[in-house]
Amino acid sequence: MKPIWIVDDDASIRWVLEKALARESLETRSFANAREAMTAFETDTPQVLVSDIRMPGESGIDLLQAVKERHPGLPVIIITAFSDLDSAVSSFQGGAFDYLAKPFDIDKAVSLIRRALEESLREASVEAPPAETPEILGHAPAMQEVFRAIGRLSQSNVTVLITGESGTGKELVARALHKHSPRAQQPFIALNTAAIPKDLLESELFGHERGAFTGAQAMRRGRFEQAEDGTLFLDEIGDMPFDLQTRLLRVLSDGHFYRVGGHQPVKANVRVIAATHQNLEQRVRDGLFREDLYHRLNVIRLRLPSLRERNEDIPVLTRHFLVQSAHQLGVEPKRMSEQAMRFLSGLELPGNVRQLENLCNWITVMAPGQTVEVKDLPRDLTQGSAPLTGSAVPNVVPLSDGIVSAGAQPMASGGGVVLQTAGAQSPEGWLGLLELQAAGMLSAGQMDVMDILGRQFESALIRTALKHTHGRKNDAAMRLGIGRNTITRKIVELGIDGAREE
Repeated sequence: MKPIWIVDDDASIRWVLEKALARESLETRSFANAREAMTAFETDTPQVLVSDIRMPGESGIDLLQAVKERHPGLPVIIITAFSDLDSAVSSFQGGAFDYLAKPFDIDKAVSLIRRALEESLREASVEAPPAETPEILGHAPAMQEVFRAIGRLSQSNVTVLITGESGTGKELVARALHKHSPRAQQPFIALNTAAIPKDLLESELFGHERGAFTGAQAMRRGRFEQAEDGTLFLDEIGDMPFDLQTRLLRVLSDGHFYRVGGHQPVKANVRVIAATHQNLEQRVRDGLFREDLYHRLNVIRLRLPSLRERNEDIPVLTRHFLVQSAHQLGVEPKRMSEQAMRFLSGLELPGNVRQLENLCNWITVMAPGQTVEVKDLPRDLTQGSAPLTGSAVPNVVPLSDGIVSAGAQPMASGGGVVLQTAGAQSPEGWLGLLELQAAGMLSAGQMDVMDILGRQFESALIRTALKHTHGRKNDAAMRLGIGRNTITRKIVELGIDGAREE
């Protein structure tokens, strides 16, 4: 992490901030005037900049303007006199993260700097392009058509709509389109519109101004601004709320938008790639998706084949995922016997490539030997039972799309592998699988891992409790050890059906 820069002509203020931040194990670098800081910017950058507004020579506002021209995402905190309202207004107009009014409480100052630091680290992690874009594997003719389409679109900025069943790799294709486009050196920002509550999605997309709503303590850039000059990937676009579809259409049509609570238009130079597993034409007919937005998105359509349409790719994908999973756990990769590989290649995996990847994760953790035989595979696969989902299996706690709680009886599910508990649960098993899932998401560059897995964990617990209590909400809350208001709020936030009052 880079140091926090302090710019102030008052040596006592520099000293106080340096000592306070040092107690928090935060590195600092100090400057007596704005000119020194501007010179330092030629060779280095801070994580956060804290600057007095009134100094000999260039002012803090001059420094703010110079910094924002070259580093628009860098949080800048301006120190002003308590009664200097004009200075505070100028700070925010210039793009300051926040301001400190003299005399300030040192604990509040450190708290503010920490908030700016968190924002800076979040921006850095979102905007940094992945070190290596994951390869898209496939020799099947259906995949070769996809590769050819990516090649044809390599020098284009046209909007693309990617369709296909869940688990077919739509985000990987979006990343490949970005990687081979003229915008390759600019940010690639991905957002799953189905994973964010409706009341937060607008702010997530377009950002918000300070004070736009309760809790909006500072201006925040949305995903459109983060993706400026690059690519914004909107996954599960079919689930976008109808009123937000109107705002998205306006951005695609006019090239600008307004932050939540804002009055000044923000220009957007962003290529949009959207994806969905749903039939958008049917959603248009059902009145759930705007027809004009559909036509705006459906400029070029790429349909990804399901795994059953390219089952000749299963061996190469399996070997790749076994190596990847072993690398994440720091173990030797498992090998599939010829019979086991032939058996896998003949399966219909409704969860597609994602299910196969999760199956390889299960094999890495659970298969007893280095060479995997048919008998070592999940029992439900080898016995030919109908696939089950996590919600249809009793005594199962889903942890993610495809990895569920550990136990004795493995079964296949549409999204991956379900391990059914038999008797007492094995904490090491399901925690190990959770760690494996988190490691896979982090390695793939997934953002907000804690939020995604946490929401899935909460949803699974509440759904299981409601099923156990036959939908009685208050009884389920008592069994889970949470309050009635808490479970009511969670049911709404997580979109859980089947709950009823006592």
